[in-house]
Amino acid sequence: MSRRVEPIEGTLDLDVDLPGSKSLTNRALVVAGLADGVSVLHNLGLSDDTRAMIGALEAFGVKVELDGTTVTVHGTGGALRRPDQPIDANMSGTTARFVAPMLLCSGGGSLTAHPQMLGRPMGPLLDAMRSLGGLVEGDALPIEVGSVGTIGDQVTIPADVSSQFISGLMLVAPALPNGLELTLDGTVVSRPYIEMTRSVMQRFGATVEWSGPNVLRVAARGYVGTEYTVEPDASTASYPLAAAAIVGGRVRVRGLGSDSAQGDVGFADVLRRMGADVRVGPDHIEVRGSGTLQAIDVDLGPMSDTAPTFAALAARADGTSSVTGIGFIRTTKESDRLAASVTELNRLGVQATIHDDGFTVVGGPHHHAEVETYEDHRMAMSMALLGLVDTPVTVLDPGCVAKTFPGYFDMLDQLRATARSEPLVLAIDGPAGSGKSTVAAMVADRLRLPHLDTGAMYRSVALAVLRSGVGIDNDAAVTTVAENAVIHVGSVVTIDGEDVTEDIRTPEVTSSVSPVAAIAGVRRVLAARQRDWAIDRGAAVVEGRDIGSAVFPGATMKIYLTASVEERARRRAAQTGATDLEDMKRRIAQRDEIDSNREHDPLTIADDAEVIDSTGVEIDDVVDTIVTRWMALTDAANGIGGTP
Repeated sequence: MSRRVEPIEGTLDLDVDLPGSKSLTNRALVVAGLADGVSVLHNLGLSDDTRAMIGALEAFGVKVELDGTTVTVHGTGGALRRPDQPIDANMSGTTARFVAPMLLCSGGGSLTAHPQMLGRPMGPLLDAMRSLGGLVEGDALPIEVGSVGTIGDQVTIPADVSSQFISGLMLVAPALPNGLELTLDGTVVSRPYIEMTRSVMQRFGATVEWSGPNVLRVAARGYVGTEYTVEPDASTASYPLAAAAIVGGRVRVRGLGSDSAQGDVGFADVLRRMGADVRVGPDHIEVRGSGTLQAIDVDLGPMSDTAPTFAALAARADGTSSVTGIGFIRTTKESDRLAASVTELNRLGVQATIHDDGFTVVGGPHHHAEVETYEDHRMAMSMALLGLVDTPVTVLDPGCVAKTFPGYFDMLDQLRATARSEPLVLAIDGPAGSGKSTVAAMVADRLRLPHLDTGAMYRSVALAVLRSGVGIDNDAAVTTVAENAVIHVGSVVTIDGEDVTEDIRTPEVTSSVSPVAAIAGVRRVLAARQRDWAIDRGAAVVEGRDIGSAVFPGATMKIYLTASVEERARRRAAQTGATDLEDMKRRIAQRDEIDSNREHDPLTIADDAEVIDSTGVEIDDVVDTIVTRWMALTDAANGIGGTP
C-alpha cells in the first residue's frame, strides 16, 4: 500500500486541532492505573501506542472505560494484579519501558512486543530493575519478571541512553514501599521528557524533587485519582507547523503553547530561526511561512523526535543545515532515524550525509520517488511534507502513522482543501507623514498578520543607487540596480545581506527616494516582488502609496490614511528632531506634489478605499477602527486572516 502526496496550490490558512500527546497520554494512563481512586482523562491521544498501554493496564487488573477520547480509569492504589498472559507492548516503546517496572508491583509477569521492538535496547532499565531486587530474565524483550521480595529504594541508571528508562522508574516509584532515589549517571539526554514525567506525576499528587543536578527523589506516598486533560502532541504539531513554513501561509495549532510541559514545543523556535514568523501564546502556536527557509545548525538533543521533521525542512532550505546531539536515537526509536532520514532524502535527490551524532542536509529540489518508512510513523509523516511543494512524493506503508496520529493524511487533505490561491491583503495607502508605517505595524501586530513596508523597499533601492554611482536620472541603469538588489524588509532591512535598517533613513536617501520611485522600471520590479511576498504569506498588511490602486487592486480591504499638512509636518519633525516646521511643511507638500503627479502609479485614492483622516486623532483609535472593520469583513470566527 502507498500514498501519493501531491503539491498544494496556494497558501495555507487553517487552525488545527491535534490529538492528545501520546507521551502524556501513556504517562497519565500509568499514573491513573497506580492511583488511589478514579481518574478521568480527557482528549486522549488514541493510537496504536495508547491502545497497547490500555491493554497492559487491563492485564494488571485496572478497569478502564473508554468513551471517545475520554477514559475513566479505576485506580488500584498500586496493588497491581499479576498478568495471566504475557503483556504485548506491540510497537510502543513507551508502553514497553513504562510497563516493565510496573511488573515490580504486580508480583511479576511477562512482557513481549512486536518483532520490531524485540531488538530495541532495554538493558539499562532491566539492570536497574535487578539492582532493586527484581528477578528479571532476559536482556531484551521478551522478558519474564519473577516474584519480588524486598524492593530497594536507590538505583543508578545511565542518563545518556533513553529518558524513557528513567521515566519508567519514576512513574512506578510512588507505588514502591520506600519510594525511590534515582541517580542519573552521565549527561542526561532529553531532559524535557523527564520534566514532562515529573509534571504528570505531580498532577496526581506525587512528590518528585531534584536533590542534586542528577539525583531525583520520589516519595512513597502514592497517587491520587484526578481529572486530567491531555494537551495536543508537540511532536505531532511539528508537521502542520512545518507545512506552513514549507508551503507558505498560516497554520495555528490550538491547545498547545508556552504553558506546555512538552519540550518539543521548542521546535517553534527552530522554525523561527529558519525564517518563519512564529507566535507562541499560552494555548497556541502559530506559524506564518513564505515557503522560503534559511539553513541553520541546531542541536535537537532535547527534542529528538522532531529530527525527521527538520530533515524535511532542511531539504527545502537555502544552504547547508546540520543537526547534532541525536546520536542516541539510532538505537532507541522505531528505526535508525539518522540513517533513515539521510537514505530517504538521498532517494529523493537531496544531498544528505550522516555523522556520529546527527546529519547534514544541503537544501535543493527533490524529484519524485517512493520513500520507505521503516514501519516508523515519524518517517512517514516527515517525508510526506516534501510532497506538498513542487514535486509529489509517494509514501510506502502510510498506515504506520496509526501508531500516534491515525488522521495524519486527513489533516494534510484539510490543509489542501483550505489553501488559498489569492492572498488576503489589507492595503494602507497615504501621503508622507500620515502615519502609515506606524499604523500598519500596529494593525499587523493586532491581527497577527505579516507586515510589509513598501516604502522601505523603495528606500533600499534609492540607497543601492546612491552607492552604485548610477545617476538617478538614468532610468535604465536605476532599474537594473533594482533588479539586481536582493532586498529583505522586516524588523531588519538588508540589501544583499547587509543590514541597512538605519542607512535607508538618512536625509540623502529621503531626498532621492521620490525620483527613484517615479521610474516605471523600478515600480514594475518592486510591485512584482510585493505581490510575490504577499502571495507567499497568504495574508498581509501592506502599506505604501499605490498598494490599493496599483499593486493590489483587488485587495480585501483598502484604507487611505491621510492628515493635514500641518499635522504631518509636526509628526515628521517629532521623528527627525527638526525644529523648522515651515520648512518641514514645504518638504511634505513638495513630496505630495511629486508622488501625486508622477507618470506611473501616482499617489491616488482608490475608488473603493475608505478614507481615514487622522488629524487630531490618537494612533490607537485609528488602529482600533481599522482592526474592527477588518474583523467585520473577514470571518474571524474561522480564523481567516488573523484574530487579535
